Amino acid sequence: MPVIPRLTCIARVVGGVLVMVSGWVAAQSVDPTRDIYTCVDAKGRKLTSDRKIIECIDREQKILNPSGTLKNRVSPTLTAHEREQLDAQNKALQKENARLEEEKKRDRALLVRYPDEITHHREREEALRHVTLAKQNALAQTTILLEERTQLQNEMDFYAKDPSKAPTKLRQQLDAISQALALQGRFMADKNAEIARINIRFDDELARLRPLWRMNAAPATR
Repeated sequence: MPVIPRLTCIARVVGGVLVMVSGWVAAQSVDPTRDIYTCVDAKGRKLTSDRKIIECIDREQKILNPSGTLKNRVSPTLTAHEREQLDAQNKALQKENARLEEEKKRDRALLVRYPDEITHHREREEALRHVTLAKQNALAQTTILLEERTQLQNEMDFYAKDPSKAPTKLRQQLDAISQALALQGRFMADKNAEIARINIRFDDELARLRPLWRMNAAPATR
């Protein structure tokens, strides 16, 4: 037999064996019973595999049943920066949810404490009454101190030409009354500020309670 035809025959046999081997390998690498992952990578290529595709880790991948129907979707894997952003968003959402829940609790507590506007108004008056009474007592004490100071000042006028000749006790009494008047002035200023805080607090509560009262009244009306 000539050499060249013999080599050709051998090459054909080897080629056939290689085709059979490659077919067997392909058959082993693709399990027809497993899910199929498919995606389009950054270069626009459509990729398919029986496991998660590394080239599409940054994009959505579809999971198909062996029949080719859509079974599920795999979200992109986040980078470290993206995970930090997502964690920050989740924390902010949790904080906002906690704030809303706390606000609901506060509203429920307000409704229990003040079932209607009359009750709220009465408690405001009661809170103001205590402060106003303390302020009135301070005003009465101030009036007494002013009268005493007037009497002492009349005595001090006798030494108007030379105040240094005034008795030490007289000067001490005038100083003590001046300090007491200053103290009463600061006390009344504090009470005025407290009255303002009380009114602000009850005004804020009233602004929040009125819509809640209306919502509670609506079902009863219907």
